[in-house]
Amino acid sequence: MGTQLLARGLASGSCGMLWNVDRPDEVTGIHRAYRNAGCDLITTNSFGGSRFALEPHGLAERVADLNRAAAQVARAAAGNDAWVLGDVGPCGDFLEPVGDLTAEAVREAFRIQIAALLEGGADAILLETLSDPAEAVLGVEAARACSATVPVIVTYAFQKAGPTEFRTMMGTRVADAVHAALDAGAQIVGTNCGTALSLDDYVELAAQLVAAAGNAHVIVQPNAGSPRCENGCTYYDATPEEMAHTATRLLEVGVRIIGGCCGTHPTHLAAMSRAIHDS
Repeated sequence: MGTQLLARGLASGSCGMLWNVDRPDEVTGIHRAYRNAGCDLITTNSFGGSRFALEPHGLAERVADLNRAAAQVARAAAGNDAWVLGDVGPCGDFLEPVGDLTAEAVREAFRIQIAALLEGGADAILLETLSDPAEAVLGVEAARACSATVPVIVTYAFQKAGPTEFRTMMGTRVADAVHAALDAGAQIVGTNCGTALSLDDYVELAAQLVAAAGNAHVIVQPNAGSPRCENGCTYYDATPEEMAHTATRLLEVGVRIIGGCCGTHPTHLAAMSRAIHDS
């Protein structure tokens, strides 16, 4: 979403969530591009939608209306034949005792954001790019405080800790991260994003997630390959064909929801969608 907003003129460092109310047609266009590519799940433009994330922009008092608008825009683009995932990113700081955030404050920040997303029409809540299982648990608890029945998805960001070992930035192993989310009440768990992971790495990580998840469904949203920096810009070089091949491999190891994270353009998702439906 961030890359697509920047491509449409969002100034670097600006708050993309303001476009939900100031330029909703642009956000709708992004959602429709992915919907037309074959995506059945549309993610709201609300990744940085907690009061902690909005505070640096001077928008902490607008959590409710910006998240509500994010869900409404996505709902209009999704129509009646696709699902809207209310996107909730990490708070951006560490919980006590590592950082200054209290569990109570984080849980309440998540609750306010999630309540607005559900009010705006989100079908499920996606807590994504998490590193700390404790923060994931607080997010699930907040979602449950808003609704006892809304589906809750938790995805972590992992990095390699060995040839076939993956951990979050907090050092949490795959199985421990998965079990924390599921024990808290999440129905779907997995990964999005990742630090310097190749497409092969995502497939290996996916197999470990499936093994840890038991009967729960697993979601994987890989980046379009490992990023590279050139002249101050970040590039993702995986082609649509390579992403499509990866999608079929993810299916083979047991992943049941497949998407894309950083660097994935609608052309990538279109190729992935075709490959999945042809499998």
